[in-house]
Amino acid sequence: MPSTLIIGGHGKVALLAAPMLGDLGFSVTSVIRDCAQSADIEDTGATPLVLDITEVTPEEWDTLLAGFDVIVWSAGAGGGAPERTYAVDRDAALAVIDSLERLRDAGKAPRYLNVSYVGATKHSVPEDDPFFAYADSKKTVDDRLNGTEGLDYAILGPAALTLEPSNGWAPVDAAAENPEWSTETSRELVADVIAELAARDTLPENRTVEFIDGPNPVSEIG
Repeated sequence: MPSTLIIGGHGKVALLAAPMLGDLGFSVTSVIRDCAQSADIEDTGATPLVLDITEVTPEEWDTLLAGFDVIVWSAGAGGGAPERTYAVDRDAALAVIDSLERLRDAGKAPRYLNVSYVGATKHSVPEDDPFFAYADSKKTVDDRLNGTEGLDYAILGPAALTLEPSNGWAPVDAAAENPEWSTETSRELVADVIAELAARDTLPENRTVEFIDGPNPVSEIG
């Protein structure tokens, strides 16, 4: 049975993705920071793992990640102090990439799906904007990941997230040609894309997949 580790397991996207992955035959372990969230994780069919990802050593990351076939990064500080945002969204995410490179060199790197947001590497958020720490963190991580070699990875770039049900996907630029379409992305769609890419034999050649809600089945993402 293939195995998946979801980092940030109690987020809205992760809670939707876990049962989808389970339905595809994956065993799922979801990393959470608060043990009080364990019941919610178990309700998805996943196994909770309580861990503060800002405190994990390189050796601990290597040991943990080596035990899975697919790693999903869906963690986030959720706003607040910039220091916390940088600690989670940048530093912990970079530590995971560092670990994946070490595992690659040992011949056992798992597939990596990194949930980011559309246009992260091209952001122009000013430094005095409260969103800057998040945008800067995501750009740093995505640039770092795109600079790696030999990793089997994809960066997921949804637009503004909603709680609407998913009816399919479309490329981000399709909205300009179809003004009646939403320019947002449902969280359920992000979860659908995670499950789709986790189960594929090969990932899209374009390692950054940016998408909005649309009419196309996720099986056509390429």
